[in-house]
This record gives sequence, structure tokens and C-alpha cells, in this order.
Amino acid sequence: MGNAELKSQPKYRFAEFTVDSGRGTVLNADREVKLRPKVYDALLYFLESRGRLISKEELIQALWSDAFVTEDSLVQCIVELRRALEDRRQEILKTVPRRGYVFTAAVTIEDNGIGNASPLQREDDSLVVAQRVPGRYYLPLPRTPLIGREQELRTVRQLLLCPATRLVTLTGTGGSGKTRLGLQVASELLHQFESRVYFVALASLTDPAMVPMAIAESMGIHQTGGRPVLDLLKDYLREADLSPVLLLLDNFEHIMAASSLVVELLDSSSTLKVLVTSRAALRVYGEHEFPVPPLPLPDSRQVGSLEALLSNPAVALFSQRAAAVKPDFTITAENAPAVAAICSRVDGLPLAIELAAARVKMLPPSAMLARLESRLQLLTEGPRDVPERQQTLRKTIDWSYDLLNGSEQKLLRRLGVFLGACTLEAAEAVCNTRNDLGAEIFNVMSSLVDKSLVQQTDQGNDEPRFGMLETIREYCLERLAGSGEEQATRRAHAAYCLVLAEEGNPDLAETERAGWLARCDIEHDNFRAALDWLFQTSDEEWSFRLCVALFRFWEMREHLAEGRARLESVLRMSGSRSARDRAKVLVYLSTFATVQGDFPAATDFVEQSLWIYQNLDDQWGIAVSMNARAIVAWDRQDYAAAQRHFDETLACWRALGDRVAIARCLHNLANFLSSRGDYARARAVLEEAGWIFEDLGDHSGAAWSLNQLGDIAREEGEVAAARELYQRALLAFRKANDRWGIARSLTDLAQIACDERDHVTAHAAYREALALFANLGHKRGIARALEGFACSALAQRDSARALAITATAAHLRQWIGAPLMPSEQSKLDDKLQPAWASLSDAESKTAYARGWAMSLDNAIKYALEESGPAMQS
Repeated sequence: MGNAELKSQPKYRFAEFTVDSGRGTVLNADREVKLRPKVYDALLYFLESRGRLISKEELIQALWSDAFVTEDSLVQCIVELRRALEDRRQEILKTVPRRGYVFTAAVTIEDNGIGNASPLQREDDSLVVAQRVPGRYYLPLPRTPLIGREQELRTVRQLLLCPATRLVTLTGTGGSGKTRLGLQVASELLHQFESRVYFVALASLTDPAMVPMAIAESMGIHQTGGRPVLDLLKDYLREADLSPVLLLLDNFEHIMAASSLVVELLDSSSTLKVLVTSRAALRVYGEHEFPVPPLPLPDSRQVGSLEALLSNPAVALFSQRAAAVKPDFTITAENAPAVAAICSRVDGLPLAIELAAARVKMLPPSAMLARLESRLQLLTEGPRDVPERQQTLRKTIDWSYDLLNGSEQKLLRRLGVFLGACTLEAAEAVCNTRNDLGAEIFNVMSSLVDKSLVQQTDQGNDEPRFGMLETIREYCLERLAGSGEEQATRRAHAAYCLVLAEEGNPDLAETERAGWLARCDIEHDNFRAALDWLFQTSDEEWSFRLCVALFRFWEMREHLAEGRARLESVLRMSGSRSARDRAKVLVYLSTFATVQGDFPAATDFVEQSLWIYQNLDDQWGIAVSMNARAIVAWDRQDYAAAQRHFDETLACWRALGDRVAIARCLHNLANFLSSRGDYARARAVLEEAGWIFEDLGDHSGAAWSLNQLGDIAREEGEVAAARELYQRALLAFRKANDRWGIARSLTDLAQIACDERDHVTAHAAYREALALFANLGHKRGIARALEGFACSALAQRDSARALAITATAAHLRQWIGAPLMPSEQSKLDDKLQPAWASLSDAESKTAYARGWAMSLDNAIKYALEESGPAMQS
């Protein structure tokens, strides 16, 4: 039987319609509905993707994969489909403005005439799709060669390439080299998995429910709506079912409850494979456990043979790591037996060997062996409630720890509260709050780095950071708990995180804000650890303060699901907090829900906050809630309510006399009015905002008023006036050092220059704007600049380059869910039509596909390269 016969061809029933995919027919009750083939294909695609947001770009690619068409063809197709389905009110196929379409009708599926699927319920929060950039992978770069794992490497590779194997778990004690082996396997399988290999670090997580978020972040999948992240992951894997994907989930042992998640992901895609590193197997059906053994020990019968010892992997590892700390160290006939004995004493565990090798700076191998033997004998009656292998490693770390002086021990165990790493300043603030280290922290930290218990990572011109292996960190936390210092140290850690977070609460200048956000990016894991401890200890006051302080970071860095989850947790535990505090959290929650597209929840949050503020007669809070309510109404397309709420908000701010808030509200109102085509009132509103900002000395705010006035002038066809306004705005942004504003004005000026075929000016402006947007991480700005570069490339008669850059911008817009407005897309298509016409069909498709497959970093580098003959105006 052929594949076509095996493929399921179900019937779909919705409303009064039946679609028989086997026969290719559509019935309205008993009447056949005639559809053009392309319209029928669109209907079938919607049914197969029901309940999911489908972007216009995706639909065009699905229906016209072998041809280039404009959006007009798609619009005509949708019009015909809606007419055939009698769907004038969009009760079956809903348009999501600027984003795409969703098939929202309840559907029942019948397979081979037997109804075996339940109706799919329509949910507003299903209007979400997981988007990602193809070809992206992230694997940490190993610092040293992999030694002695050739056989394990071959075996694990073969397992993962076997069609019958879906899940492989590398098990073993901490320090056995599971992560290092996993990384090597993953790096060697990049080609077979077409670069779809993703490393997911789980050591910093304490809640199994956060695992889907970590996987999505690694894969580049963004949550832009109210659906659970797990559903988005499964949707993406189903859609990419023909493309092999390898997930490397590192350090799974402490979140075993998430093993069911791994099963769900595997069930969602036949081409997904998962490689796990863990101290224990997941114990799920289909798992292949692969124990990572210690390195082979030297053969005691060959201890006298230098050649045989040098070929032993454990001895080779010791030699490599010893030479790293003492460059003149070599294995000789004299020290080889002691080195072999040390490797045997630590059972060939790579981490233990590395820790022992680090001591050659202080002790020759023979002296080291004597101390190690003595220490092992002393600890033979140590903890019996852990596996023997873990006892062995603990003994080795015990030995290293006991070689430290009191100051070093104190600092090392206290450093265990940091997740990932910390700066010297952070270590001082958290680990020496009582000035009881007994030595300068710089000297103590340097000593720990020299002894390989702490690792130093340079950050360019920034302060270096200090961290430790996860196994060492766990050991340090055990020591910390036994010292009686844990509560005080963890509170000091939470206090440090709180201070850092609250530094971002004042109205910082753009440069200061960027610096604060960059620090928050680096300390993200530490914030998570601090919040976990504060929630575990039910510290309501500090939990609230830290969550409120991190709101700006979560919002601006798009950690929407995490921020919302934390704030909802604060709301649940804030029984004794003031109503005003609860109202503030509710406003923040409405912001996250709005951006996620969860409008019912956003509306509920904002109405609760408004009710609280009204009961408190808090006029400032009322105005804030009203502004949030206006934005929610605008985003859910309730324009009449949005207009009313914006007007009410403005009246509140005027009554309060808060001129900064008035001016910002005027900007929001102007944006809304412009989107509705009310240019006259929008211009008047912006002029008033500009006067206020100028009077307050806020030159950046005044510049934004000018730039928005330029937008209105350009929309009304007043190009000369628009150029003058953009130039004035650019000058003001430069004086204010507002990089985002500078990039925005440059892009607008470049667009005018491009429209007027002044491509030299356009290219220079786009180049500066793209560099600024890339530095800021502003993806919509990057896309706009890339589209400008495409026009500049075409002016240089480099059509293939123009189409490649166009594709990178289109893919980026699809990824972030921010397509161009139809009028802007039509203008761009018209400008780039000569590029398509100058190349053959195969050449143009190849160029476009090349750009579509580029990573964002490569796309930016490609656009910034000089190319082609001299540009001509």
C-alpha cells in the first residue's frame, strides 16, 4: 500500500458545512459548494491549523510555495472563502489585524466515516502562534578537549541516529562528565539535525513548571499570547514534523516532575529527539539510559610502564589539567605511579581528577597522594544516605575544602547562594556583610580561582564574574546549611538583588536604563533564586518589592510569562498587604496580559485595580488604571471605548496637574488618533505635548513629539514638512543621547530619501540606524532598517542581495508577529519588483530562500557589508 493510501483523509464538520478531504468536496447541508482549487487549499489549511494564528506570510508560503505573489492574491482568496462560507461576521474565520487569520469555529473530525474526535472549543487565548528563527542553535563552547570518551561518544551518537530511539539519558554522579559528553555528542550531530540542536540549561531552575519556558527560550520561541508555553512548543514541533530537532536538557535530576513534559513533547513530533543529562534516569517508557562511567583507571599491572600510563585517559586528563595551572608540569617515570594512584583513589571521576590536578601548584603528586589517602581514611564513616559514587566525590571535595584556610572556606560556602556567577562587588555585599572574612575579599577570591574551586569569566571591559561548577555549588550549600549561616546569607543575597532591581525604579535616563537592563540580564538567574527563597520563606514584603522592582525588566526584555506568573504569586500571598499595593500589581498584570493578547484577563485585572483605586479615592491610581484600560480597549479593537477612556485619562491627569503624565498621555492619545486617521486632532495633541516637554526641559520627549508630527505629515503627503520635522527630531535626539529616538528618526529620514531615489543618503542613514537598533535589541526597528537596505541594494543593481535582505526582514517580522501594514507592504513590493524581474525564477527564489534561512546576527552582518558597484542616486 502506498503512502497516499496510508495518509488519513478525514471529514471536517463545522457550522452547517462538511469538508471531505478524501473526495475534495465541500457541502453546505446537502448542497455542494464550488470553490476554486486555491480557495479549497486555503480552507483545508485553515482546518488543519484550526484555533491557531496563521500569519499572512505563512499562508502565502503554504498556498503559493512555488510562485511569488503579492498580498492581493491572498486577500482575494480570503474574500472568496468567506463568501462561500457565508461568514460576513467572521464567526468562522477571524481576521487578527496586522497579524493574520484564525479559524475559530468548533470543528468535529471524522476519520474514515467514524467520528472519533471531540469538538474543539473556541478560546480567545488560542490566538497565538510560536514563532522562531530557523537555523539557530546554541551550544556552550567547551574549554578543553574531550579525553577518553571515544567509545561513549560513538555509542551515544549511534543511539540518537537510530530511528527507534527517541530519548537518551546520560546518567552518572555529579562530576562524571555527563554535560561535557552531551555537548560533544550534540556538536557532532549538528549536520544530521540540520543545525536544529538546542542546549537547555536547567541547573538554575527549581520549579518543574518553568522547564517549558527554558526550552522555548533556548529554541527562540516567543510567547506572545495567553496560551501555555507547553502548547506553543508542541504546536511548533508538530508544524516542523519533517525537520529533525535535538534537545539537550542539561542537569535534570532536581526537576524529575518535568519528565512528563519530555514525554508530551516527544509525542507531539516524530522527528524530535531528546538527550538528557541527569544523576538519575527519568523512568519513562522508551527511555534509553546510558550510564556515563568514570574514566578507565590505570592498570595496576602496568604501573611501572610510563608508556602505558600516558595512554590512560584518567592520567592524560590529570596531565592536561595540571599543565594548565603549572605549565612546566609533565608526567615522568618518577611521578607517574603517584598520579596513577591519585586517579585510582578518586575512582576516575573527571571532576575529582581536575580538582586534584589543580593542587600541583602547591604539592607534588607524591605529597598529594599521602594527604588524599589520609583524608579518605578519615571520612570512611561519612554520610551513608547517598550513593557510593557521590560519597567518593564528596570525599574529594572535602579534601580540597579542608585545604582552604578559614577565610577561604567561609567565602566558598557562602558563594553557593549565587546562581550562575557574581561580581566581586556582589560577593562582598552578600558574603561579608559582618566583615568577618578576616581577609580582603579580592585576595580570598583570587586564591579560590587559583585552586580551581571558583571559575573567573572575563566580561570585556566590565567587571569579571566568578562562578563554580554545579557539583561544587551543591557541596557549598550543604556546608552552608551546616554552618548555621544559610538564612543570613540567603537574606543578604535577596537584599543585594532587591537593591539592584530597585535601582531601575526611578525615571532613569536612556543610557542609565540600558545599563541597568544589561545588569539585570546578567543577574537574571540570581533574581530567580532570590524570589524562590523569598516565596519559600513566605517573605511577603520583600517578595512584593522585588517583583514590583523587576516589572520594568520583565516588560522591556519580554519575559512576559515569567513576570506574570511571579506577580500572580505575589497577589495570592499578599493577604496582609495594602489595597494600594494590590492595585499596583493588578495594573502590572494587565500590562503583561495585554501584550500576551489575553484581553479577558487584562480587562479583569485593570477593572479590579480601578475599583480599588476608586474606593481609596486615589486619583493618581485612578488615572494610571484608566490609561491601562484605554490601551486594553484599543488593542482589543473596541475603538469607541478606547477613545472614551483616553479622554477620561487625560482629564484625570489635567485635574492632578501632573504635567509629565499629561504629556505622555497626549502621546498615547495622538498615536491612537493617528491610527484612526484623525490627523488634525492628533497634530494638535502632539503640539501641546511638545510644548509641555520643552517647558519641562525634557528634550527627548519633545523630540518624540516632533517625530510623530513628521509621521502625520508624511501620511498626509507633505514630504518636505515631514523631512524638516524628522531632521529637527534627530538633532534633538542626538543632544539628548536618546539612541532609540536617533535610530527611529534616521529610519524615517532614510525612508523619505529612498522614496526620492536618493539612495546614497538612504544607505548611510539606514546603516547608522541598523547599528543602533541592533545594539538596543529592537527587532521591529531592525526589520525596518533591513527593508531600507534592500532598497539600497537594488539601487546598486544587486538584485539577489536585495531579495535576500528583504527575506531576512520578512522572516524577522513573522517571528515577532509584527508585519508591515498593507499599504507599507504594497509600497515595498513595488520598489522591489525590479529585483524579481531582473533575475530568473530560480535565481530569485534561491536568493529569497537564502535570506529567509539566515540567523538574525548573520542578517545584520550581511546588510552592513559593502556590496555591488558604486551606489547611484
